[in-house]
Amino acid sequence: MGDSAWVGTWRPHRPRGPIMAHFTSPGPKYSIQGTTGYLKHNPTKRKAPAYTFKGARPSLREACSPGPHYYVEPSMTRKGKETAPAYTMCGRPNVKTEVTPGPSDYSPEKSKKHVYESAPVHSMSFRTRSFSVDSTPGPGAYTIPRVMGPNTVDKTASPCYSMKWKSKLGRFDEDLHKTPGPAAYKKTDVDVYKKRAPKYSMSSRTKPAGTVRHPGPGDYYPGKVTLTKPCAPVVTFGIRHSEYTMPLIVDVY
Repeated sequence: MGDSAWVGTWRPHRPRGPIMAHFTSPGPKYSIQGTTGYLKHNPTKRKAPAYTFKGARPSLREACSPGPHYYVEPSMTRKGKETAPAYTMCGRPNVKTEVTPGPSDYSPEKSKKHVYESAPVHSMSFRTRSFSVDSTPGPGAYTIPRVMGPNTVDKTASPCYSMKWKSKLGRFDEDLHKTPGPAAYKKTDVDVYKKRAPKYSMSSRTKPAGTVRHPGPGDYYPGKVTLTKPCAPVVTFGIRHSEYTMPLIVDVY
């Protein structure tokens, strides 16, 4: 093929770098995340609020109390539960189909004595079983209210006084400031801010007295003084006075 088949200066050649068309793609392998529902929602899209529906609660039995060991919540008071209003959403309960009476189940003709005026009618029946066991209270079953003391029912009570211990409010030793006194602080040691005095300690004897041997007088050598002096002491014999000393002459008359 000559150069006349190509237009311009372009000619077929090897690409300088990798081209995407030379490689195969994985195909429609990936799936786009949905925009409905709660799970695997597309993060780039806005998600609407989701609500859940709970099933119906089981019916309570006749004896469902846990006994005196149950835990009372702190929000429960003697007037009831004292908390902020809270609302819950649950499923629709199962409603049983009941058979209701129809128009033919009623007897309107028996309602004359209730609608129209009629003479009084009395009936006689047998004695009930509970009549034989009925017991009326006797005189000892009643309590007569007291007539003495502060709490009387139908009598005027005299003034009553009570003695109480002396109150700490308003006393001379009342601490109005509620501050600690001098005795509430710890005493600082004098050695902290003054010159410390010498301290002595007494410890026990290091060794028992019976097993220690002390040297006696015979264990010493006084003659061997050359360890501390130049020589041992030397004794010489000579005259008491010098020959050149003039004697003392006392004239006796």
